[in-house]
Amino acid sequence: MRVDAFKLPTEGPADVRGLQALLDDGVVRADQLVCVLGKTEGNGGRNDFTRDLAMRALEDLLAPRLGLPPPRVQDRVVFSLSGGTEGVVSPHVIAFARSGTWSEEPGPKRLVVGTAHTRPFTPAEIGRMPQIVETARAVAELARELRLDPADVHLVQMKGAIPRADHEAAQAARRAGAPLRNDMVHSRAASALGVALALGEVARGDLSDAVVCDDWSLWSGVASCSAKPGLQRTEILMFGNSAHAGGDLVVGHTVLQDILDVAAVRDLLARLGLPVAGGQLSPEQRAHVVGVFAKSEADPRGSIRGRRHTMLTDDDIDDTRHSRAALAAVLASVVGDPCVYVSTRAEHHGPLGGGPLAIIARAP
Repeated sequence: MRVDAFKLPTEGPADVRGLQALLDDGVVRADQLVCVLGKTEGNGGRNDFTRDLAMRALEDLLAPRLGLPPPRVQDRVVFSLSGGTEGVVSPHVIAFARSGTWSEEPGPKRLVVGTAHTRPFTPAEIGRMPQIVETARAVAELARELRLDPADVHLVQMKGAIPRADHEAAQAARRAGAPLRNDMVHSRAASALGVALALGEVARGDLSDAVVCDDWSLWSGVASCSAKPGLQRTEILMFGNSAHAGGDLVVGHTVLQDILDVAAVRDLLARLGLPVAGGQLSPEQRAHVVGVFAKSEADPRGSIRGRRHTMLTDDDIDDTRHSRAALAAVLASVVGDPCVYVSTRAEHHGPLGGGPLAIIARAP
């Protein structure tokens, strides 16, 4: 089993020329693609249609090569696209392809990638224990399929379900004392707690409907969750290191304690065999870095290291755009490459004001 990854700069949301060249040149086959992750230059909000444009372009590119109608392509290849390239972030996508079979003889641990889905959810289940438990089940099952111990899972990228409910159903739930939580905030939160439960980061007895978006001491250090209105089931992407895989890629993770936690970034790079000297990776080291994936959050307590911040009170610029730009600059300044993937809103993703960071690199 081997995973290959291709970092492809883009000139616009619909630019798929880099991936098209790989396919046309026979470097990778369409049926080997597992997922495409990337950043598009929209606002990252609910009306950010750059993601839809990018996904449509990918569907049109891959559909004839997979022998599928475009709407069915995402049943085969997961697209995880994050809008918002504020500051230094450079628009790009990373395509992951998988080939070969498992090695029965264990060797050095190398990157594996897999996908899964939860069962469909009802609107009343979102943000509550049914979503957490079902997400945990799907995550644990995928880890077993990929021959991964919980400690070998370093990134779980998810697009959380938000099934739609009509006005009457929402009103009935409110009158019954259980208002619906089928929104982005609660779907992201429950998804992250599901990952934490599956991987032993939190105990089952500590979880309940009441802790969702309330008890911030409960979090995952490897989850990275977004959510999509209208999505019935959660899409799951898992990245880990298996002793039964080959190739030259590895993944590692850490948890940033706040948006300025450069020490954690440098420590993670060192553990990946890329020690930082002089403040930034050398050009030779930089060539080993394939992908940088992080979650950012404007600390809801209103301060960073004892100093007041104004990200949450700026009426001109949304706090998500502030935090994306700030963390992306921190990461790019250490790695030396502005192709970084930072998504925002981090409910139960790391401690308040911090968040998970994962880096995929070529083994030195």
